[in-house]
Amino acid sequence: MKRLLALDGGGIRGVFALEVLAQIEARLREKAGNPHLLLADHFDYLAGTSTGAIIATCLAWGMSVAEVRDLYVGKAVEMFQVAPVYRRFWNKFEAEGITQMFKVLFSEDGEGKTPALLGTKKIRTLLTLVMRNHSTGSPWPVSNNPAAKFNDPNSPECNLKLPVWQLVRASTAAPVYFPPETIEIAGKKHVFVDGGITPYNNPALLLFYMATLPAYKLEWETGVDKMVLVSIGTGRIPGGIGSRRGNQLNMLYHAQTIPIALMDAISLQQDMVCRTIGLCKAGEQIDSEIGNLRDMSPTEVARRKFTYLRYDHLYNPEEIEAARGYGRGGLTLDNISLIPFLQRVGATYAEKHVRAEDLT
Repeated sequence: MKRLLALDGGGIRGVFALEVLAQIEARLREKAGNPHLLLADHFDYLAGTSTGAIIATCLAWGMSVAEVRDLYVGKAVEMFQVAPVYRRFWNKFEAEGITQMFKVLFSEDGEGKTPALLGTKKIRTLLTLVMRNHSTGSPWPVSNNPAAKFNDPNSPECNLKLPVWQLVRASTAAPVYFPPETIEIAGKKHVFVDGGITPYNNPALLLFYMATLPAYKLEWETGVDKMVLVSIGTGRIPGGIGSRRGNQLNMLYHAQTIPIALMDAISLQQDMVCRTIGLCKAGEQIDSEIGNLRDMSPTEVARRKFTYLRYDHLYNPEEIEAARGYGRGGLTLDNISLIPFLQRVGATYAEKHVRAEDLT
């Protein structure tokens, strides 16, 4: 059995995903009778985009969910370091705080003096981080799979030689929020931004492909009894215009809302594809017409490629209104005042939806 874990982007709303992960870790510990079990002990391959890249790397590093949670709660102000007014035309936050945090966290010495490279043995699982190469205009899912095409140690383009901190920083470089990250590869500088502006803000389907397609050099066997794919979101927000009229929607409104709407729609489509090729055991409804795609005949089950669990939550109007009481941003990606709210919503959701029998 191969076990895959995919983590969506979503800024500080990654705290919601951490509560789901905490419940998964607790259920697995109970089932195994091991109070010290880590998710890196259970999952073979992790993938993450943006905030999901931070969490996935921490877990693959061998951190417990509690340690990652403490990182988010204790370092949130440092991660979202507001830029001076004169620089906010380019980005809302400075990169220095979050960069230094990554340098220390993902180093060989634990002090930031010796950066760990992607090929480090400190990463205990296979790991994919999703970012966008702004220089070439293409999505870049970077993996530590030693057999991968661009991980040949004799090649100047070997990704295994890139610093982990820099790859995580690149995956989290959300335009408007953080400046891009420039990485030198084979003597040429490439500019990277957040993986959330690729089709893989939800990296679940991509992770399945990277584990099974011949091009990625793993070719793991598929089947509902041979592979489990766990996909965790950061909470969805309804994107309708509410009571607004069409003539009230100006250019600024469209500029602010269309990118978010597209990201949400693509993420939902990725989820839907996973449910149609996998056996979905957990996941709320896609929409009111097709439901949750969890009912199928035994004949159809036998044709599915993996067992699939999707944990995500669509915020209801009452929750959205309650979130407005935490700072001015509501359910925005950078509202660190939301952390207690996200922890409460995430813990309630996880208690209801996460079942040990689905995970193994």
